[in-house]
Amino acid sequence: MDVAFIDDDEVLRAANVQALGLAGFTVAPFPSALAALEEVDARFPGVVVSDVRMPKMTGIELFRRLRRLDPDLPVILITGHGDIAMAVDAMREGAYDFLAKPYPLERLVGTVRHALEKRRLVLENRDLRRRAEAASEDLPLLGETAAMARLRQVLRQVAEAEVDVLVEGETGSGKEVVANTLHRWSRRAARPFVAVNCGALPESVIESELFGHEAGAFTGAQKKRVGRIEHAHGGTLFLDEIEAMSPALQVKLLRVLEAREVMPLGTNEVRRVDIRVVAAAKIDLKDMVRQGGFREDLYYRLDVAGVRIPPLRERRADVALLFGHFLAKACQRFRREPVMIGSGVRHHLETHDWPGNVRELVHYAERVALGLVTDEAPPLEAAPSAPGDAGSLPERVDAFEAAEIRTALAAHRGDVQATVRSLGIPRKTFYDKLRRHGIDQSAYRGAPEGAER
Repeated sequence: MDVAFIDDDEVLRAANVQALGLAGFTVAPFPSALAALEEVDARFPGVVVSDVRMPKMTGIELFRRLRRLDPDLPVILITGHGDIAMAVDAMREGAYDFLAKPYPLERLVGTVRHALEKRRLVLENRDLRRRAEAASEDLPLLGETAAMARLRQVLRQVAEAEVDVLVEGETGSGKEVVANTLHRWSRRAARPFVAVNCGALPESVIESELFGHEAGAFTGAQKKRVGRIEHAHGGTLFLDEIEAMSPALQVKLLRVLEAREVMPLGTNEVRRVDIRVVAAAKIDLKDMVRQGGFREDLYYRLDVAGVRIPPLRERRADVALLFGHFLAKACQRFRREPVMIGSGVRHHLETHDWPGNVRELVHYAERVALGLVTDEAPPLEAAPSAPGDAGSLPERVDAFEAAEIRTALAAHRGDVQATVRSLGIPRKTFYDKLRRHGIDQSAYRGAPEGAER
């Protein structure tokens, strides 16, 4: 039902119902406000149009009753000349609009059409919030598509098995959260979950980080350090971007996986470790093996149980649900009022390919929450729709990277430490990128939360 039309004048009621019906609306006529209240509640998907002057219950009284049921239900009031001031007061209370008699039927049709669009958006946003709140908190695992149901099923099966796991997925698809989920669903949940990004650690320190060292093992090693592998004893060691590991380090990791023992730098002491290894790669390791960039024996030692995370473009039906969850979280984080998404944002959700996957969607939701993206302003990271105007791949990557940095700076009001932490890059790399993209970090310092420069 699109419209509930209430008027005690049978002739006027019939004429308006006919006009709305000819315009394509589904209309339910009611001779009184009391009759309408028997059918209209907070779940009503349409618009209420009511005359003001009616016996037993006026249109103003009806509006106030409906407002208590649902403050977002659009109510359009039909007034005589003497009721205009009353209708204006009702609009201040939240009525959608009023039509003064006599009014052109085109005006009624147009007002109803706009009110219906607003109602549709309100109900869709409510549905997104409801589904997001009811869904799991495991962010990349949130979804109702068959692909995500299958992923959850595989993780349940693998989590209980004491085997090493190789997780493959594109950048931003949520590999660390999948690894963490495997840990939490396993018998090791009470022990440490230790994450190491092999691609972010310099070659000069990664061996010490993984295996640990004794005091004096090398210049600068002033005291003993327990490595990440030993620290994960009894729990799970997550090795992200394992494709970045050097051939020499691959040999040492293979030894750890085969013998479950570690030898810190600067000592001949061998220490037993009880760990489960979850490794992740953002590229196809089989291709690296074929090209000689990754050891074949290490690959098969890791790939006892392989898990693939589907990219967002393969589960488009989950995008709106994920976005609703991330938007609610972003509004809470930035202390903003809940945001109602419009047709422009929804169109972007439905048509964008999301090359950055879940991470890109999270950042997009944050920009919407901060007011940096509206229906009138195109999303900062959106590429031009015309293929000929899209630019080269490096140009598009640079534009996306610059937008991410600006958004992070705006969200953290120019705080370098917080911005670097949210982006997950070293401080030196951050400053290099600022110079490359011509971004003035100081312009964001102290700016109102969400300000974009």
